[in-house]
Amino acid sequence: MHHERAHTGRRRNEAAHQAILDAALRLLGESEGTPVTIDAIARAAGVGKQTVYRWWPSKGALLLDALTERAALQVPTPDSGSLREGLHTIIAATFRGAQSDSTAPALRSLVCEAAHDPHLAELLRTFTGQRRAAVRAVLERGRERGELAADADLELMIDEFYGVFWYRFILGHGPLDDAVAARLTDSILAGS
Repeated sequence: MHHERAHTGRRRNEAAHQAILDAALRLLGESEGTPVTIDAIARAAGVGKQTVYRWWPSKGALLLDALTERAALQVPTPDSGSLREGLHTIIAATFRGAQSDSTAPALRSLVCEAAHDPHLAELLRTFTGQRRAAVRAVLERGRERGELAADADLELMIDEFYGVFWYRFILGHGPLDDAVAARLTDSILAGS
């Protein structure tokens, strides 16, 4: 009997956990300049504030989790044995993940609000830093295998990818689709 209760508790915990992540993402997407508070997230998720703090030490930590875990924005770290394939996988996954309905508004808010919210600015730095590190790992493996020149400028290559990504994501003047992902991959590798 006791075992049953523990199990439903775990299920309930998991449901609350997901509800909080969903609420955080939704509120960030709808915020339009009003700060997203832990209070508001807890209310929207139907839990107490303490429940939120049990899992996340800060609003930034929660929003980062929501963006990466819920928002299909985990960057895969492929080691396919081919630099082109690995880089293309990351670029295509980033393009796709950023455009999902649950993610795009939250990510757009994060970028806009970071300008005048130091917590979100810090969050954006962490978020982009994690992503750059994933791309750098793929490029470094390619360099070790001799697919890139020893003196290839990895930071510039990473900037080329994210420069195109953020520019098109924020301005929306050009597509971020699989065809563009393939062309961008070739363009970055051709310049190396």
